[in-house]
Order: sequence, then structure tokens, then C-alpha cells
Amino acid sequence: MKKKILIFMPSIEGGGVEKNLFIISNFLTKKYKDINLITTSKEYKKKFINIKIISPKFNLSNQSRKIKYLFCLYELFKMLIKRENVLIISFQANLYCILIAKLFRKKILVRSNSSPSGWSKNFLKKILFKLILKFADTVVVNSIEFKKEFKKKFNLSAVNIYNPLNKEEILKLSKKRISFPFFDKSKKSLKIINIARFTDQKDHFTLLRSANVLKKNNINFKLLIIGRGTNYKNMKNYISKHKMSKMIKILNFKNNPFPYLNKSDIFLLTSKFEGLPNVLLEALVLKKIIISTNCPTGPKEILQNGKLGFLCKVGDHMQIAKYIEQCMHKKKKINKIITRAYNSLDRFNYMKNLNKYYLEIEKLY
Repeated sequence: MKKKILIFMPSIEGGGVEKNLFIISNFLTKKYKDINLITTSKEYKKKFINIKIISPKFNLSNQSRKIKYLFCLYELFKMLIKRENVLIISFQANLYCILIAKLFRKKILVRSNSSPSGWSKNFLKKILFKLILKFADTVVVNSIEFKKEFKKKFNLSAVNIYNPLNKEEILKLSKKRISFPFFDKSKKSLKIINIARFTDQKDHFTLLRSANVLKKNNINFKLLIIGRGTNYKNMKNYISKHKMSKMIKILNFKNNPFPYLNKSDIFLLTSKFEGLPNVLLEALVLKKIIISTNCPTGPKEILQNGKLGFLCKVGDHMQIAKYIEQCMHKKKKINKIITRAYNSLDRFNYMKNLNKYYLEIEKLY
């Protein structure tokens, strides 16, 4: 019987989860002929090769995630009535997707994207996840620490598959020429970059407070922040209030941020929680020193407990500022760390981890 794959991702927003969606989906087209994607985000259609996009008839781009989930779940319902031998792969709205899959007695592989530490604090929510996740046929997580959290919080055995890292593609994209005077005309400044959605999870205010410490310490730096999100106005207000407009620049989300990352010296991540942050891996490919919060989960695993970069306590802007200053004065030590970190990237090998997805899918057929 012909094997059919149905991928569920209602809202594609351009972050790390989406990068993995594009890579994994397009890889699977080499293994399976009939692949469909349910999403409201029609603008990303060109990112998918030989995949049929199924979307609600209405334009939902300005609607909330919950509205998008509702319409896509209806599309999923319609698809499952028609299809027999179909396997569902869910990247989003996993609990709802599991319930519908089991209603139709379909196999489902769920990919959980961020640490339960960030979304399971609500008691009722934790109970619901514990009850429903066990009905998934396979749950994939993207770090060993993440896998341990699932076992501890939900008594659930998940499969760890690292994010597939395409080093060649990142290096190629990073070579695109851009004119960026903010960095280009600041040869004596320490160039710091952060790439993340402007949400509470990414904790940009710890980032900005650390920049304010650098300013008070008369450190010559330039900080570039790339992204978009609900905290944009508050971030701009903080920068203006503390008179850092000449030191900090915010750019809107970029499909290709790598030329900007390539021009930087330090990559800085201040998240409260993650899964396995792609952007840290991308920074290592471009041989940047990393300063990251030791948030659950991912940074500690990527940076091998601080051997391959600097780890600090979540929310500790003073420690972040201290590490940034160290990067200015201990260049030989920093270069050795960068070399070790780059040489550690084989764990995240592109084809090795994509083939793990294929093997897990084959187990379900």
C-alpha cells in the first residue's frame, strides 16, 4: 500500500522550529511520494519541494495562533476522513493533533520543540500533557536533557534526534555581500549579535540590561538585535531611555541573517528556555564565540557544560556583561574555544540526523 505523510504545522513564523520543518519535510520527499502539509502560512509555499500545501480558504495571516489551529484542525479532520494509510507528523498544536489522530486510529509522530520547563508550570496544563502525550506513537525531542525532562515530568520515553545542521548551506548563505555600516564602520568596537523572536521567552531585557552595564563601564561595543515580536516597542523604549541608540540597532526578521552573523564577534543568547537552539549551532558554524544562558534545554549540551562557550544563569545580566568583557581581553583563549566548538559539530550532522527521522517513521508503518 502506498505510504502517505501528513505534516501538521498551522502557523509558520520563521524561527528555528520552522527551519527544521523545511529541512525535515524536504528530506522526506526523497523517501515518500505523497506528502501533504497543513498550514495557514501560504507565503512559505516556495520553501517546500514536491509537497502539497493544504490551507483554509480564508486569509488568516493576521489571526491568533488559536484561530489558525482551529481552522487547520478542521482541515486535518477532513483529510483523515478521506485517507486510509496516512501517518501524521505534528510540529505544532500537538495535543489537539494527537486527539484527532487517535479518533481516526492513525499513527502520529510528534516533534516537541521547546523544554517543558517553559510551558508545563501550570498544573492543569501539566496534567493534560501527561495524559495526552502518551497516546502519541512516537515523541521526538531534540536534546538529551530534553529527553530526561520528558521522563521526569511526564514519565514518557521520548526519542532524541538532534536538529539537522547543514553547514555547507550556512557557509554559502553567509557569504552574501551586504552593506551594513553599523558593523562595517566600527572596526574597533566589539560586535555583538542576538537573533530571536521578541518574546518573553527570549528575555531581551536581560540582554539590554547587560548592554547598559557595558555602557557604564565605557566598553566600546555595537549590539545588533534581529527579529520581530510583541516586545519590540518596549525594547525600543528601553534603548531610548538609557541613551543607547548609537550602540544598539534592531533589524526586522531576516530570511538570511547569516551575513550579519558573519560580521559579528560574539553571539549572545538570553533565553529563559529552549529546546535545542539552532542559532547557537549556526553561530558555531561561522566560528563565533557564544555567551548563553544555561536555560533548559540545549545550550549546556551544545556548549558541553561551558567548555565550548560561556554559560551563565538565566536573567543574570551582570555575569553576561562580565563574559563580554573577558572576550575583549582573552583573545587567545577565545580562539581555542572557538576551534574546539567548531570541531564538535559532527553530533549535529545533517544526513545522520535526518536519517534518524526516516528510521522512526519506518517503524510506524
